[in-house]
Amino acid sequence: MKLISRFEAAALATPELYGLRKEAFIAFTAAPRGSQQQREALATMRIIEDELAIRPPAP
Repeated sequence: MKLISRFEAAALATPELYGLRKEAFIAFTAAPRGSQQQREALATMRIIEDELAIRPPAP
């Protein structure tokens, strides 16, 4: 899983972020414990969560 930046996350639509968060979670659980891949997936999930938290709720 490629680590995404805050800038990249901000450019994505909310549904895309939810899909990417799911992909990051799957990558996190599939990666070996403590590996670089697992750390990158976790960082990606955190970035996505931060971006989703600052967006207004959908109607």
